[in-house]
Amino acid sequence: MSELIATYHVGDERNPEKKAEEIALGLTVGSWTSLPALEQEQLRKHKGRVVSAEQINDGIAEISIAYPAANFSADLPAILTTVFGKLSLDGKIRLLDLEFGEELRSFFPGPRFGIEGVRERLDVHDRPLLMSIFKGVLGKDIDFLSSQLKEQALGGIDIVKDDEILFENPLTPSGKRIQAGRRVLDEVFFETGHRTLYAVNLTGRTSELRDKAKRFAEDGADALLFNVFSYGLDVLQELREDDSIGLPIMAHPAFSGAIASSPVYGVSHPLLLGKLLRYAGADLALFPSPYGSVALERESALGIAEELTVESTFKKAFPVPSAGIHPGLVPLLISDFGIDSVINAGGGVHGHPGGASAGGRAFRQAIDAVLCGISLGEASESRQELKTALKLWGTPKKEAAK
Repeated sequence: MSELIATYHVGDERNPEKKAEEIALGLTVGSWTSLPALEQEQLRKHKGRVVSAEQINDGIAEISIAYPAANFSADLPAILTTVFGKLSLDGKIRLLDLEFGEELRSFFPGPRFGIEGVRERLDVHDRPLLMSIFKGVLGKDIDFLSSQLKEQALGGIDIVKDDEILFENPLTPSGKRIQAGRRVLDEVFFETGHRTLYAVNLTGRTSELRDKAKRFAEDGADALLFNVFSYGLDVLQELREDDSIGLPIMAHPAFSGAIASSPVYGVSHPLLLGKLLRYAGADLALFPSPYGSVALERESALGIAEELTVESTFKKAFPVPSAGIHPGLVPLLISDFGIDSVINAGGGVHGHPGGASAGGRAFRQAIDAVLCGISLGEASESRQELKTALKLWGTPKKEAAK
């Protein structure tokens, strides 16, 4: 019988075996021992099964329950409601992981492009990608945005994304952003041979998103930025599965903190920002880095990256550790996340004294140095943009000790 196995951490729990049985019954058939034998037989295929239950430290129990796939439809809303719907209201309990059987996993699309597909679009195969964002564009016009985009592209940035809070507005409506972006990026490519992709923020009422994304594709958009947790994982999956859209999708973690930030409630970061985003179809997934301005603990950040890139029937998705990233952190980023990752910076590009173009070059110089086995300090002796960046933002102790 096909099953879905959910693993939880339960706080303030002294009898994990009893709690596990309560969950297994309460989220499936409701009761068991009081049922007549005939009814037990009829409901047996729907009864939850305790896989394991153990005390892992004082007051914390780890419990795994197998839910029969016959109990729910093969979609994430049904699955999450089954394994963590009302249970999420039951005190200190955190959903750590979901183990999908092969049959159930086949109902989900995974990334359309994944790491290799995005790399092919850029023709970049041997280094981490470099991404930046628009800064300070609220209340500004298309000319301002175009100028900023060009500076970033000239600096060697591979992907530029909208700010997640840039919604539809009269000064920079999405259609005009796409058209202006296409014009600017084609000009830069003609001048330099460097290809930059622009990820436009897909926003609006949920019922409008698919048609809007289709228009974006028709207008020449390179990729979509999507605030998936404000809309829902199933909406992401529908966008991914629509062949008439066919664009790489970048999942932004906005609002995920309300679901995953507590150590004793909610859903684990690797499950929410890693496995579920990949299953639903994200090609790139942003999350807080372990050493930036909105830091996530290192174990969780690495766990997200592992879920996005572990060998699977799905294509691998790009991990995008973000927030507070500057060129001095490049050695740590590559050491922790490898070359199949995206280095994402906002202030670390725009805050460079030489402007966004110089900021991009400083990052590219740092990436080249690390991949050549050269310390940033040594590399900066002959690379002015990197030298200026290191003077401004510094170098982590691990790099400085080389």
